[in-house]
Amino acid sequence: MTASAFLLEMNGISKEFPGVKALDNVTLKVRPGTVHALMGENGAGKSTLMKCLFGIYRPDAGEIVLNGTKVDIVNSKTALELGVSMIHQELHPVPFRNVMENIWLGRFPLKNYGLFKLIDEKKMVQDTKALFAQLDMDIDPYAKVGTMSVSKIQSLEIAKAVSFNSKVIVMDEPTSSLTGNEVEQLFKIINDLKRRGVSIIYISHKMEEILRISDDVTIMRDGKYIGTWPASEMTTDLIITKMVGRDLSQRFPDRYNTPGDVLMKVENLTSPFPKSFQNVSFELRKGEVLGVGGLVGAQRTELIEALFGLRSIKGGQISLHGKPVKIKSPIDAKKHKMALLTEERRVTGIFPVLSVHENAVIANLERYMTPVGLLNEAKGKAEVEKSVEQLRVKTPTTKTLIKNLSGGNQQKVLLARWLLTEPDILLLDEPTRGIDVGAKFEIYSIIADLAKQGKSIIMISSEMPELLGMSDRIMVMSDGRLSGIVDGNTTSEEEIMRLATKHLA
Repeated sequence: MTASAFLLEMNGISKEFPGVKALDNVTLKVRPGTVHALMGENGAGKSTLMKCLFGIYRPDAGEIVLNGTKVDIVNSKTALELGVSMIHQELHPVPFRNVMENIWLGRFPLKNYGLFKLIDEKKMVQDTKALFAQLDMDIDPYAKVGTMSVSKIQSLEIAKAVSFNSKVIVMDEPTSSLTGNEVEQLFKIINDLKRRGVSIIYISHKMEEILRISDDVTIMRDGKYIGTWPASEMTTDLIITKMVGRDLSQRFPDRYNTPGDVLMKVENLTSPFPKSFQNVSFELRKGEVLGVGGLVGAQRTELIEALFGLRSIKGGQISLHGKPVKIKSPIDAKKHKMALLTEERRVTGIFPVLSVHENAVIANLERYMTPVGLLNEAKGKAEVEKSVEQLRVKTPTTKTLIKNLSGGNQQKVLLARWLLTEPDILLLDEPTRGIDVGAKFEIYSIIADLAKQGKSIIMISSEMPELLGMSDRIMVMSDGRLSGIVDGNTTSEEEIMRLATKHLA
């Protein structure tokens, strides 16, 4: 192909952070009107490369060429003006403003009122409705974004990116929070954009999506460019092999845990909110991995947050070791040897401006206190370094800021944080969300090993293979109600989906 065949070229891009060479002479060439999948394990440099394209980072070396012209993208404003927009993996809307204000932020339509120019709200409403009509989205322009579900906010961000009329749109894990119907709608939008000559750079760890929607696939590994291939020539196994640099034939580790006596019993647990979980009852055994399945909106997260004391309950009973307990706060939950790994690690998990060490010890500071109330940093340091080694966290040192680690390694640090509290029960909400196949296997191995040690695990997952590959039993929720509990070794995707839709109108 000649250079003119490409809408976007990134040539020889390098970027280094303290102690980390994130990009090393990386190439990316995108054809007009195509979906170009950018793949690699967490830490491969995909998001860093896209942040260089979008002006969040300045590359240390290399050039960016758009429409045959070399450009200097100094910030995100420059990128947008040049026709490049980006949907970030981590959503950061303005929660206290409404939908249309979030879409047109920084470019509100203005109207002359004598000597003054004020926001033309009528035009803003019209433009917003026209945008949603074009994308076939059902979103209220006046809805406060902070009251919306994650999937609706994801749809909003997609609409916002399209509203810039960009020629290149970067989509970083755009379906991570979407329902099946919303994913299909996104694919329709992408196909329409392709017909208009727009190029999509698509980052996802979902192999089925990549093989279905992509025209070309570029693979990166350890900050380096591995190669680009037509998507039609790729298979899931081939992509994985090129991503990890080795054959990864086993998706899930062997499990040797043996579930024992009942450790936790939940009876008729009910939320004070009628549209949340109602009359949920189940048992959790010692050394068991209890999967929790269901569609978006099934109230799975709300249920385990209530178990951890983050949400109030109207009725029902929680018993541990055969005795009723009251868990009204996370402090109570920790006293009862419970731990919670939240769904949104960047929002409710990590402290990005703190180090790996500080993130690991923060849930267990009292453990490292001296009799006079000072921190024994030496004791904490030794235990954190041991956990980092055991969980194979890739980090230059434990003093490295956690925000500089890949998503998979951040997740391992959060696991280390809770394991230092020596819990009996781990509540894991989407523990591998946004994590590549190699890091997933490592997280799975940690979970399997914890179950073998006798830890009891409740694991929410929206990925069907994950539920089936890791769970001893699977409880399925539908519209806030428990619709069934099945054997993880003998059930099927069809049975789980049937249960997940059991109570939907």
